[in-house]
Amino acid sequence: MDSSQHIAVLDDEAEITRLLADYLQGHGYRVTQVHAGRALLDLMADDPPALVLLDLGLPGEDGLTIARQLRERWRCGLVIVTGRGDSVDKVVGLEIGADDYVTKPFDLRELLARVKAVLRRTAAAAPAAPAPAAADRPRLRFAGWEIDVAARRLLDARGSEVALTSGEFDLLCAFAQNPGRVLSRDFLLELTRGREAAPFDRTIDVQVGRLRRKLEANADDPQLIKSVRGAGYILVAAVTASGS
Repeated sequence: MDSSQHIAVLDDEAEITRLLADYLQGHGYRVTQVHAGRALLDLMADDPPALVLLDLGLPGEDGLTIARQLRERWRCGLVIVTGRGDSVDKVVGLEIGADDYVTKPFDLRELLARVKAVLRRTAAAAPAAPAPAAADRPRLRFAGWEIDVAARRLLDARGSEVALTSGEFDLLCAFAQNPGRVLSRDFLLELTRGREAAPFDRTIDVQVGRLRRKLEANADDPQLIKSVRGAGYILVAAVTASGS
């Protein structure tokens, strides 16, 4: 099995990890079951999965801390699967950088659809032909920032990479490919998550807030990505493209 299809499931309940492993393996994925944060971090170092299904309610451990460690050290898909349905927990999980948030009890078919959507966004392309030279890759530039679309990298004015989650990168590309255009939350949610939004879904607001903290000199007074009351968001900076 291709390593890009490797999924790790972390939950302290073996019955749940077995259920998920059996179901996902039945759909062609390679699944590793782990039951503690340390075991997951060891797996990330030895055989990193393309996506992690993470329970927050781990005895003696803070699931959000584990999620934060994943985001700081690895580029993998992250779907929180937890019994915590409180909106505050969901917002915190998304703030940390989770690509999706699923509450228990869950429908296995819906979970599979979400896993597939996240993997589509995060899987690195691995073409048989040599990768294109850097000069041939499409790049978008605005306000001192540069997006290397093919490599899925954001570079600052000094050429240093700024870490983005897959959702943040997709969102930024949507803005950079539509400069000066007001993009609605529904449009952005469908584009970046590939699923129907639940009523009052705050995912886009959370991700825009994270992007602002990484792009703006003052996230509380954004000058690049502006809010349009009742309509959505707009990237006001001019964007130039090269290498496409």
